[in-house]
Amino acid sequence: MHSDRPLRLLVTGGTGSFGRAFVQTLLDSCPEVERIVVFSRDELKQWEMQQQFPEARFPQLRFFLGDVRDHGRLVRALQGVDTVVHAAALKQVPAAEYNPIEFIKTNVLGAENVVQASLDAGVKRVVALSTDKAAAPINLYGATKLCSDKLFIAANNIKGKRDLRFSVVRYGNVMGSRGSVIPFFLEKAMTGVLPITDPAMTRFNISLSEGVAMVLWALENALGGELFVPKIPSYRITDVAEAIGPTCEKPITGIRPGEKIHEEMITASDSFTTMDLGEYYAILPSDGRLLQRYQGEGRSVMAVEPGFAYNSSTNPEFLTVKQLRELIRDHVDPQFQPV
Repeated sequence: MHSDRPLRLLVTGGTGSFGRAFVQTLLDSCPEVERIVVFSRDELKQWEMQQQFPEARFPQLRFFLGDVRDHGRLVRALQGVDTVVHAAALKQVPAAEYNPIEFIKTNVLGAENVVQASLDAGVKRVVALSTDKAAAPINLYGATKLCSDKLFIAANNIKGKRDLRFSVVRYGNVMGSRGSVIPFFLEKAMTGVLPITDPAMTRFNISLSEGVAMVLWALENALGGELFVPKIPSYRITDVAEAIGPTCEKPITGIRPGEKIHEEMITASDSFTTMDLGEYYAILPSDGRLLQRYQGEGRSVMAVEPGFAYNSSTNPEFLTVKQLRELIRDHVDPQFQPV
């Protein structure tokens, strides 16, 4: 990021996989960052992160215990903050199917709390993290994240004269994040068995560093109202299993409740307001005003073909078994060897 003024950021869910990587990147490469508030509800994870980033070396870091369900606590945490990255969420698909109201409280009502607290506290930039499961959702988790996306995009309509921009970034499975398939397979490979839910299954893939870079790009370039989608490769679940455990048994177990065979990040219904920005796509509001602003500023935008859909099964780029192994060593475990 580049700014003429000091930046003061708050990261909800700041002790999660994304939050830690985002904070590390800010500390390493953004000298203009004056303060980073790590807002999360788990005191143990905050304590562990404080050991990684001791106050003596990183005086710009603040740790703030709180839950996005608590509007008052968010308002307090946002005092003096100009930039918010909203990464807090409940995200395990099976858990959402059995505990739906808990996901609604965090992912939907928590998102609205972030919106309202940002309006009240004088925040200038908000970027919220979405998920591929929010496009044409079939599970409760995806539905709550779609609601969250709509809340952040619509918040641009109620900001009044504030210098405040809300935007969303949506990307696929983060390689190596907690609860994702690659760490799960790495652990299960030691047992000699890798359970395959469905041999046809495909997923989008993005590294944590690419996700962080995209959020930083959105903070710097968003006008407010965009839903950004990166151009990233897909993988086949069978290729991930082959990359990690070529000698393992691979029984077919069937898909879990609420799980898709393929993931989608842009639906055909979205195509009529989707622009190709080069490195990213942007789904814009349907009223056309944001597109006019893009064109008025001379930004390079090109409409996608009507009916275009961005699906993990029809993606033109798929990772090979060899590429998957290299990525696992680069982003998950440098000592990884197939078993």
